[in-house]
Amino acid sequence: MRTSPRRVAFDVLQAVSTEDAYANLLLPNRLRTAALTGADAGFATELCYGTLRRRGWYDLVIARAARRAVDTIDAPVLDVLRLGAHQLLGMGIPPHAAVDESVRLALSLRLGRAKGFVNAALRRVSERSEAEWLSLLLSDARDPLERLSIEHAHPRWVVAALESALAGQGRQHEIGALLAADNVPARVSLVALPGLADDALSAPGAERCEYSPLGLRAPSGDPGANPRVRFGTVRVQDEGSQLAALALSRARPIDRGERWLDLCAGPGGKAALLGAEAAQSGAHLLASEISPARTELVRRAVAPLGTSVDVRTADGLTLGADPAERYDRIMLDAPCSGLGALRRRPEARWRKSERDVVELAALQERLLAAALSVLAPGGVLAYVTCSPHPRETTQVVEAVLGKHPEIERLDTADVLDRLSMRPLDARAGHGAVQLWPHRHATDAMFIQLLAAPRRS
Repeated sequence: MRTSPRRVAFDVLQAVSTEDAYANLLLPNRLRTAALTGADAGFATELCYGTLRRRGWYDLVIARAARRAVDTIDAPVLDVLRLGAHQLLGMGIPPHAAVDESVRLALSLRLGRAKGFVNAALRRVSERSEAEWLSLLLSDARDPLERLSIEHAHPRWVVAALESALAGQGRQHEIGALLAADNVPARVSLVALPGLADDALSAPGAERCEYSPLGLRAPSGDPGANPRVRFGTVRVQDEGSQLAALALSRARPIDRGERWLDLCAGPGGKAALLGAEAAQSGAHLLASEISPARTELVRRAVAPLGTSVDVRTADGLTLGADPAERYDRIMLDAPCSGLGALRRRPEARWRKSERDVVELAALQERLLAAALSVLAPGGVLAYVTCSPHPRETTQVVEAVLGKHPEIERLDTADVLDRLSMRPLDARAGHGAVQLWPHRHATDAMFIQLLAAPRRS
């Protein structure tokens, strides 16, 4: 029996809610399993991602329409209602179709007892337009932060954190534009690995990225249809991630025999690019990852590079036990909240909390200190997060360098402006770089290069 696009979207929503699954990793597999292509795949994708992206906003609508708190609604029924609400308010599906198909979905899931409830709640949702619902919800807002939270479907604490990060660059007035950009699906970018796919950059019809000298814009459709993507010599990678890796590899000329370390390498995108850059100059990369499953992803990512990259499973916090272990360049793409990748990870904004950020920051400080302990004299380290939250970026660097006054902050903005296809205008405090979706059409990557003193 053929699986419908609505059922595929529902299954992904349930996996996100109950199994902590990542929609951007799970949905493509579910689409292939269900053999959905073309318009059906597009419908399922928008239904899934659009519902997840605005989940909190739809919960406010559903609570009004259902006349009960959403936490009193059974989880499968609530996901059916969320999907129905997005069809009505976010996709322009005619009310009779959206409501009837939602009831059919509930019945197919053996939620027959909820049939009348789903029908009644969604019919009340359909009585107002998206603009009318927004006006109604905004009437309850208590302050500007809550208005932005409702209008752009972001948790209030996330709005406050992003506004604070913008303020660090004197751009707090851009908060509305940033939140709006988070709700626009990211266009897929590709990286042509140097030495393996150089000719892809000049191939007929190739569309270059705006900033990365190795970046390409993917055409519409499945990137995996490209043989180079399947072979791994051209990879799907956000342009911001490309720039983070290149900031480290091109910060200064490479000496043959250099030893490089990618400390938290999973799932392997930056490791593949760094490994390709190292191989061209006679350097060697060690890609380290604590999770065995993610280690396997790293191995697959660097497979086209042969023996120029070693991969190991190890805890980065144990660095420094061997006094002979030293690296000339270290990439620390630290585990973070992911608040800079909300365009590509639609559920992330609802999954994290302020408490998570505090715990992550403590881990980030420990990892940065461990990485500095194995940085060779004159070596360069890139501290990178896919989050602009000050607690995960500038405050982590400040806290660790307060205990390591010998470490120098390099002018990362200058390094990136020299290698970029055009000026980034992304300078943050102390010469760090902060990229933004609304300004650069990249993830909101934070990049700070640090250097150890040379031997006198």
